[in-house]
Amino acid sequence: MMLLGVFLAALSFSNCQKNSGGKAYRYNGVMNVDGYDRSYLLNLPPDFYDTAGFPLVIVLHGFAGNAAQAERDYGVTDKANAGHFIVVYPQGVGSDGTYHLRSWNAGNCCFVAQSDDVNDVHYISSLIDYLVANYKVDPKRVYVAGMSNGAMMAYTLACQLSEKIAAITSVSGTLITSSPCTPSRTVPVLEIHSAQDLKVPFNGGFGMGGVWFPAVDSGLNVLAALDSCGPPQMTQYTGYNLTEWRGNDGNVAIDCYLTQDGGHSWPGGSKPRAQADPPSIYLNATDLLWDFFQRYRLP
Repeated sequence: MMLLGVFLAALSFSNCQKNSGGKAYRYNGVMNVDGYDRSYLLNLPPDFYDTAGFPLVIVLHGFAGNAAQAERDYGVTDKANAGHFIVVYPQGVGSDGTYHLRSWNAGNCCFVAQSDDVNDVHYISSLIDYLVANYKVDPKRVYVAGMSNGAMMAYTLACQLSEKIAAITSVSGTLITSSPCTPSRTVPVLEIHSAQDLKVPFNGGFGMGGVWFPAVDSGLNVLAALDSCGPPQMTQYTGYNLTEWRGNDGNVAIDCYLTQDGGHSWPGGSKPRAQADPPSIYLNATDLLWDFFQRYRLP
């Protein structure tokens, strides 16, 4: 079985932070999966010790990002503490060299994770199993949100791990799997993108690293067909458009927000560095993803 490849005896925690009552709410964890030490940052909401059955949101950083950067720039931890859900920030495998640039193997992207054929689906699956078993996670309410390469990984998880993931959010991502997307169940998708994004162009083309990316709506149309959705309906608002695909049963949805401002960035978030694209001022991706996730759970 695949889980036999996970050496859970190597699981360890460091920098555990406790409040004045001695209860821990934040952990830096490491688990060995397929020979790689995979690290993550885990945040528990303030009422964790008083109740059970918490939703879990998995947040995947973009290429060259990390857990601390994703937490700092996306604002999901504050939302989790207020919304009473658990959030975990896994980290992609780092490259050799000075900067240890981290990436996710989303199929046809990206960098070391792709070239070394890292099994990131196995990593995330194992992490979900561990958190469900040990942190009072409701297994029917597990969600994934990602930025850029992390968003591409979210699509890959929707295709390959649909039995464990209730819904996904992609920010500045696209479906770029190397094999056909064949989920065992339909997965609701929220896509948030900018028409000004040149690193992962919304209409497809060459972007970051010289990689050719398929158009965002081509992937959404593939998923809509798998979900037996009706034709898309677009509504225009100030600064952005919303295109919606609805399932015939009313239970599956694909929502795509396209902003006219911003760029390759997390709307409503912070710039990870001075040279990064500015975030959209018209939307808040963190608010949107939590509103979207609350609509769905596994059967």
